[in-house]
Amino acid sequence: MKTVIRDIDIIATFNRNLDEIKNGWVYIEDNVVKEVGSGIVPNFEIDKEISGKGMLMLPGFVNTHHHFYQSLFRAIPEVQNTKLFDWLIFLYEKWKNIDEEAVMISTVTAILELMKSGVTTTTDHLYLFPKGHPYLFDAQMEGADITGVRFYGTRGSMSLSKKDGGLPPDSVVQTEDEILRDSERVVEEYHDPSRFSMHRVALAPCSPFSVTERLMHESVTLARKYNLLLHTHLAETKDEEEFCLSKFGLRPVDYMQKIGWLDSN
Repeated sequence: MKTVIRDIDIIATFNRNLDEIKNGWVYIEDNVVKEVGSGIVPNFEIDKEISGKGMLMLPGFVNTHHHFYQSLFRAIPEVQNTKLFDWLIFLYEKWKNIDEEAVMISTVTAILELMKSGVTTTTDHLYLFPKGHPYLFDAQMEGADITGVRFYGTRGSMSLSKKDGGLPPDSVVQTEDEILRDSERVVEEYHDPSRFSMHRVALAPCSPFSVTERLMHESVTLARKYNLLLHTHLAETKDEEEFCLSKFGLRPVDYMQKIGWLDSN
């Protein structure tokens, strides 16, 4: 598909010089911007022409952290004014009922909301895998494809349940072996490292208070094997700092240093 957007009042390039192009045009092939200019549009062979008259064009925004499934759980009165740990403990009991349909619908909903604000590339930290629903990541990829967004999915995880000293209940955690096996599966199936890829995958153990140290180590190993990015929550609240000091004898960032997370991945 070859497309020209023409007669754009102003293109804000956000290049190093913060140049602005008046009466601009943009030539696109498939999902790649090929040329940008001003004035008369060259005689491209095109399939589609869009008028940008009266409009400002910005580069697509990039959203680097989200929880799409939580778009189905907004404004819950019982936890609107609670601390993070209390909020999570309450909502885990709601989230344990999430299934593939809920993930796909919430993915589409959240991405379309982001698109209205100018986001064209997004990630999502999907770390919740209730028992009996191992293919939630696949449902999310399906939802992302419906929207046409450039999607950097993360295969999140929780392995440290409340009975083992973590925060989440058993109903929403998986074993380390289940997590690592499925992480490798989704990387093999969905990760495309090419330059203009529409699908990439990162590994995203949820947080120091919801995964084991072994899983953090093994995630680093897997990330290095496939040259993947790593993603997690870290040092969000005082509760987390106190948890890490109590369990590991280290503050959150020092703990991440110890387990090898502060590297190029």
